[in-house]
Amino acid sequence: MAHHNLLWFDMKCPFCGFSETKVVDKRDSTDLEVTRRRRECLKCKERFTTYERPDISPITVIKKDGRQEPFDRAKVLRGIVKACEKRPISVTAIEKMADDVEAEIRRGQAREISSREIGQIVMKKLRQADKVAYLRFASVYREFSDVNDFEKELTKLTKG
Repeated sequence: MAHHNLLWFDMKCPFCGFSETKVVDKRDSTDLEVTRRRRECLKCKERFTTYERPDISPITVIKKDGRQEPFDRAKVLRGIVKACEKRPISVTAIEKMADDVEAEIRRGQAREISSREIGQIVMKKLRQADKVAYLRFASVYREFSDVNDFEKELTKLTKG
């Protein structure tokens, strides 16, 4: 409901649990797939951020061993965060990478995708952002067996 030109929502404050907040800033992502809202609790005045995404049909991920599980953006985000640990990459840039990975998967129109394909998309985003983070992710994703595998990838990276 609107009140004095401010937007009011039933959204519980994560700090005090009060159920009324106002939106103090709203931004759509560049691809218009996510809406970011900065909210303020009307009781304790703490501010927090929420993200709104359209509820669309689920995507199934086919794992290496053939198991299937629903696509989980949080899992992609955790992988990116781990690769970017102690690197000069902002939280905003990491969130954007996860958003871009999900957007690319959903643009593919397929309702199923292999975990291998997801890994390749993540590696492409990391390679553009930070070479060290890319190598960290690639070493786990491609299951480097020894230092030679790492050296080969490093050589490809420096030549490219």
